[in-house]
Amino acid sequence: MRVGKRCYGWLLRTAMKAERPVILATPSAVAWSSTWPHDKMQSMCGRFTLRTPPAVLIQQFGLTLVPDELSHLGPRYNIAPTQSVLAVRPLPDSGREGVFLHWGLIPSWADSPSIGNRMINARGDTVHQKPAFRHSFRRQRCLVPADGYYEWQKQAEGKKQPYLFHLPGEEPFAFAGLWEHWQSRDPGGPVIESCALITTEPNALASTVHDRMPVILQPRDYDAWLDPQTDPARLRQLLLPFTDEVLTAEPVSTYVNKPTNDDPRCVEPLS
Repeated sequence: MRVGKRCYGWLLRTAMKAERPVILATPSAVAWSSTWPHDKMQSMCGRFTLRTPPAVLIQQFGLTLVPDELSHLGPRYNIAPTQSVLAVRPLPDSGREGVFLHWGLIPSWADSPSIGNRMINARGDTVHQKPAFRHSFRRQRCLVPADGYYEWQKQAEGKKQPYLFHLPGEEPFAFAGLWEHWQSRDPGGPVIESCALITTEPNALASTVHDRMPVILQPRDYDAWLDPQTDPARLRQLLLPFTDEVLTAEPVSTYVNKPTNDDPRCVEPLS
């Protein structure tokens, strides 16, 4: 059955409000969601950059197990939901591994992976309660490296101005992430490891553009976030807005609105 965009939108809103989210399994869901424009994700933190060289990422995040794909990773200027993103997870004994995860968390109990297309974010104030996220919050947390993220500011006549948020020196940082392992119930079906980013209330700077911002962790908190034994109360204390003093926001071209645009023009400040 073909589901129209209006009908799919209603189903999606119903799914996100449900105690156990409704599984959306339309044949075109994956392809369609990956090309949705930014205004369909206005309540989410849904684009970021990772231009930092792999060698710097390996050193800064203390990776002891490095995936082969990382050495071939070029600069990313417009990472979007449903794409593969670099994440950092703890190894069973010690150390950290780099992995590539599908951006859009698929709960292990889901009947279809298509639900992940809109599980790109988890609210920090409810992440420990929501069925889709609470298991990952307790035991399966990760870091998602980035060096910038985009938000869109509503302006007159329905227009939206994109802004790029980054550190003054464009150093890499880490979003607080969750990951999950999903396996098809069909014999020989796919296995997908996926992730979501946690959001929180905005700091003073971010609030001028959007009503949410991603949780950016301080490096001193990486170990606590990754440790599966960390007390949940301690974890919730980490889900705070990032400090204003070390974050910069610059308006950029609407060229970034299109997810398939992934080149230096995305990050060029408006003159």
